Amino acid sequence: MSYNNTPEISVLLSTHNNENSINNSIKSIINQSFEDFELLIMNDASDDTTLKELKKFDDKRIKIFNNRSNLGLTKSLNLLLAKSSGKYIARQDADDISLKDRFKIQKKYIKKNNLKFCSARARSMHSNKKIPGVSFYIPEKVLFKYKNPYIHGTLFMEKKILEEVGGYDENFYFAQDFKLYCDLIKKNIKLARINKILYLINTKDNISNKNKDEQKYYFECAKNNILPKVN
Repeated sequence: MSYNNTPEISVLLSTHNNENSINNSIKSIINQSFEDFELLIMNDASDDTTLKELKKFDDKRIKIFNNRSNLGLTKSLNLLLAKSSGKYIARQDADDISLKDRFKIQKKYIKKNNLKFCSARARSMHSNKKIPGVSFYIPEKVLFKYKNPYIHGTLFMEKKILEEVGGYDENFYFAQDFKLYCDLIKKNIKLARINKILYLINTKDNISNKNKDEQKYYFECAKNNILPKVN
């Protein structure tokens, strides 16, 4: 099958030591029903067999880049953004799974509703729990004061709105996604959520669960529009 030189969607995936999950994560992207995309992967100085796993794939849509040192998610995503060529940006985390029709549904939803941004609901890989759960039905403006309403790995947006806010704020090593939402809202960009499960999320070993205190601190900084203090 041939693909366009300029893909419709650029998928941004950063990985650091995800040897046990990266294979399935990539498979969930390359098996999407919507096929016109590029998958940009940043190997963020992994010291396990992640790079070996990445090299197993023979798909022209996959482009692999390597950081010489571990820069973290925020800077890695900005580096990938600079290398992207799609009209839309989609996110994918290295330990999660996108369901087969995710891109097809999100692209259709954005166009139908004249939007520039949307996220979706997910289900935990380790239970039947929907994410978000009942909080999905709380108005986002209310929810925004207390927690992050959007799942980072499910983001789908026009590339130009991400560029308009300067990409991800590199002052935010954690909660970079929530800071991005704050920046988009300041630009009067409507943020929307699809009431469909389009993603399976690792709720055991992800970075948010490992760094809860840091995530909370950076969340509060973003919410209150202050720069985090870095030790």
